[in-house]
Amino acid sequence: MYHKTTGYRVFSIFNYAFMILAGLVCFLPLLHLLAQSLSSKAAISGNLVSFWPVGFNMDAYVKTFSNSNFISSMWTSILRTVLGTSISMFILTCAGYALSKEFRGRNVLMWFFIFTMLFSGGLIPSYILVTGLGLKDTIWALVLPGAFGAYNLILLVNFFKTIPKALEEAAFIDGASFFAILSKIYLPLSLPGIATVSLFIMVGHWNSWFDGILYMSDASKYPLASFLQTVVVQSNMQNMAMSQSEVEAMSEQSIKAAQIFVSTLPIIMVYPFLQRYFVKGIVLGAVKE
Repeated sequence: MYHKTTGYRVFSIFNYAFMILAGLVCFLPLLHLLAQSLSSKAAISGNLVSFWPVGFNMDAYVKTFSNSNFISSMWTSILRTVLGTSISMFILTCAGYALSKEFRGRNVLMWFFIFTMLFSGGLIPSYILVTGLGLKDTIWALVLPGAFGAYNLILLVNFFKTIPKALEEAAFIDGASFFAILSKIYLPLSLPGIATVSLFIMVGHWNSWFDGILYMSDASKYPLASFLQTVVVQSNMQNMAMSQSEVEAMSEQSIKAAQIFVSTLPIIMVYPFLQRYFVKGIVLGAVKE
């Protein structure tokens, strides 16, 4: 019978304590944000809000969802995330399936893609290219430049390599095409890896703000992250201005908190459905033959 040693017990105590502390570090700021969004202006200006609403009201959320720019930015982010994830996963799964096979020139292609991960073309050439292609001020400027990621490709290639070759050979004998093998064998068996990479891409698109400001000249076309960035920057500039009263600046804090909290909800709601695949996808994707 296995007996836990004293060292193991001490390690377990410190391990659980560390994980609880890490969880609180992630959870408490979100709880404070929610409390601020549900508190009154007087409570916020008096710095009375910690982790529980003071002077409970929903005014901040009413104003948030009454803001047409916020709603349009949210729809832009949803469209961007859906389109970007779908296009990226189509490209990455096709490329990953091909590069998981042995053929002449495969290593050259892999190093070519890895090179793009280490050295980018630069901001100015990217802007010139997007503008020259007529993508500026369109949703495609937010989707196409980042449609291919070398890191995600490496994960999928390594994951596809873990699938037994015998399954593919048996399918070939039965007359299956490459597309049929990919769609009916590789994709179902690669669900953890696909879910992991999809989550990476979704979070990247949802949180990306710089390209929205760069490629969208009209603020009404900003994705949600770009909209929130401008709100935070403008709020900070107003708080620094001598003509702006402290009470008025603090009264806007609840609206800003509500907008930021709402922006985190989609990722929070999606993650539990993909979480069970996440660890398995990372571990199996890191295995190399």
